Amino acid sequence: MKSAARDLRSLIKDVQDFPKKGIVFKDITPLLADAQAFADAIDQMAAPFADRGIALVAGIESRGFLLAGPVAQRLKAGVTLIRKKGKLPRKTVGVTYSLEYGEDSLEAHADAVPAGTKVLVVDDVLATGGTAAAACQLVEKLGGSVEGLSFLMELAFLRGRAKLDGREIRALLAY
Repeated sequence: MKSAARDLRSLIKDVQDFPKKGIVFKDITPLLADAQAFADAIDQMAAPFADRGIALVAGIESRGFLLAGPVAQRLKAGVTLIRKKGKLPRKTVGVTYSLEYGEDSLEAHADAVPAGTKVLVVDDVLATGGTAAAACQLVEKLGGSVEGLSFLMELAFLRGRAKLDGREIRALLAY
């Protein structure tokens, strides 16, 4: 019998040269379409953080949103959204971070994370770590405490963990 991780891995499809030549995109939509696999992935993403007092799960735009909601339900927590600049309707707080070529920004509503709130940051993939590190910085700027990060998969060859040194990081699958 295959392991659960092996079954999940088989549902993530490689798409060559997307969104540009030389990139191998990891398409999670087949996993999301399989009700049992999706539930198993959510259970596994939430389990290490059960009984840790997580009050909010912060989902990173956009595929992180799809995972943050059900992870929050498992943890009996709320959800807050971390979005690209200019996408939220009320007063926001933001952080800017460096990309390979340039900068990007993330924002959350100014009242999204009450001071002292224990937060789990969730996204589909840990790649270079820049976005995840910025999300942690944003949660902390708002007054929250990042208790850990949970990812469906990690592109380990990109060494994103290095930008998250000292943080608890869980990824179901590593490539």
